[in-house]
Amino acid sequence: MTAFHVMAGADNSFVRPAVRRIGIGDIMDALRLGWDDFREKPSHYVFLCLMYPIAGVVLTLWSSGANLLPLIYPLMSGFALLGPIAAIGLYEISRRRERGMDTSWRHALDVQRSPALPSIVAVALLLLALFVVWLLTAQAIYTAYFGEAVPASVSSFLSQVLTTPEGRGVILWGNLAGFLFAVVVLATTVVAFPLLLDRDVGAAAAVDASVRATLANPVPVAFWGLIVAVLLAIGTIPIFAGLAVIMPILGHATWHLYRKIIVPAEGEMRQPS
Repeated sequence: MTAFHVMAGADNSFVRPAVRRIGIGDIMDALRLGWDDFREKPSHYVFLCLMYPIAGVVLTLWSSGANLLPLIYPLMSGFALLGPIAAIGLYEISRRRERGMDTSWRHALDVQRSPALPSIVAVALLLLALFVVWLLTAQAIYTAYFGEAVPASVSSFLSQVLTTPEGRGVILWGNLAGFLFAVVVLATTVVAFPLLLDRDVGAAAAVDASVRATLANPVPVAFWGLIVAVLLAIGTIPIFAGLAVIMPILGHATWHLYRKIIVPAEGEMRQPS
């Protein structure tokens, strides 16, 4: 029953929440509302989100050895693929604020008591699997151009990647592959986690709703993805410190984006399981 519940939802039926069409103005309004949520208790959220810059520094230091040098950029950029997982607690804070409930930072941990936790874990595992496949793909692209040889140093690695035809090939195909992975993650999870926190519809329905939301709003969702990418890039400067502010704002904004895209429960369409 637990496995079935993960796929079908709390009442053993496949629920298809109705999706609205939105515009660029709705994206900007979601960001504004996310900023408002952040401003309520910014020190709490910065403290809560210090894990993001710390994780970024740890990943960089861990991969700075010669054997892992080719994975520094894939790890840093791929970290963004896991952003929807990292922001789950922030969605919960925005949900509580919307309902007039206590929004102390400790309530970010209330996710562990959510009835949809199995479904949330299922979608999180999907993202983790995509992250691993991305790293393997990036490594395969590097090996295709440079073979199995280990870079002698950071300077020699940068030189071969930035100044050689092979390096330009790695940059071109690596970024193209990364873009495709980012599109898949955006399309499958743009509203998945907030939806599961709000309604226990099951992992399959949450991913389905995200895909339908993307297909119904290709330009706004693409614009949202661009904003996320740009802000995350800015947040890495300097030494990932900006992520402690950028991540909570984006997390709160994602909740409000979900509210704009998904029609309230009264508008749900139900199909037999």
